[in-house]
Amino acid sequence: MPPLVSVVTPSYNQAAYLEATIRSVLGQDYPHIEYIIVDGGSTDGSVDVIRRYADRLAWWVSEPDRGQADAIRKGFARARGEILAWLNSDDLYTPFAVREAVEALQAHPEAGWVVGDAVFLDAQAAPIHYQKAGPWGLPELMTFHILPQPAVFFRRDWYERVGGLDLAYHYLLDHHLWLRLARLGPPVYRARPWAMARYHDDAKNIAQAARFGDEALRIARWLATDPAFADVYPRLRRRVWAAAYRFRARYLLDGGRPWAALANYARAWAWHPPTAAREAHRAVFALLAGLGLGFLGRAYLHHRRARARQALAPLVAAWYPAGLAREPRGEA
Repeated sequence: MPPLVSVVTPSYNQAAYLEATIRSVLGQDYPHIEYIIVDGGSTDGSVDVIRRYADRLAWWVSEPDRGQADAIRKGFARARGEILAWLNSDDLYTPFAVREAVEALQAHPEAGWVVGDAVFLDAQAAPIHYQKAGPWGLPELMTFHILPQPAVFFRRDWYERVGGLDLAYHYLLDHHLWLRLARLGPPVYRARPWAMARYHDDAKNIAQAARFGDEALRIARWLATDPAFADVYPRLRRRVWAAAYRFRARYLLDGGRPWAALANYARAWAWHPPTAAREAHRAVFALLAGLGLGFLGRAYLHHRRARARQALAPLVAAWYPAGLAREPRGEA
């Protein structure tokens, strides 16, 4: 019998995107899925959307919670699957994602988790970026190589061994979990698009951008003091802090604070120049924005997104030929 996969969607006031998320799970070409939705007491019509699919859900609830991590933990507590994942209420799976994730885990019984790539969409569901992950182990994750969260699947026993999601983290709760999983072993990586992640003004990584950077510094401090990383942290110390400040700078720039971003890029450079140099172009964007020339950076970004849209739109259309509010098609 193929393993049961439990997918949890935490949701709060995302009615505009929720139905497409639900359909992307229910439309998978892998039959052994239980789907759970944990809504935080939405008032925007999300509950009406959930009720339309209630007969196809293993369980759902709409009640106040203590945030995203609490909602996901609540869902996993109800889950019965040996493989777990969560899909936020504005993200989607590609139609073959769950099947391929299961196949990857079955091909590597020694591994506890797997990751694929993701396509980023704007608010109008147009593709704007392809996020490629990699075969990243503990050193890469400690230096803030960021995995596409909706393209990650993990075994229940590994999740339980590391204590699950930490309720104290609200923005990098996924990265904090990946670091603890990586202590047990690296993920299996498949260079395949398993998810589509929305990038819109109401998303946390836009609306609360600066707080992501604050949690990056918090994770760096945790890595410096947690005994579990004492054998690795000393040799990576300078890279860890450079990457944390570089990460913080990127989110400050996204949050419209170019001078603060530039200051953090400078701190990243002071810690470890090669690590900071990985995003030297963003430091230039921050300087331009601070000088009132941000339109140049925006023009460059618009050009890159137009190229990505041209390359990726046929894929998205093949997966969802009737649009992202409809049932997906099988693998293209």
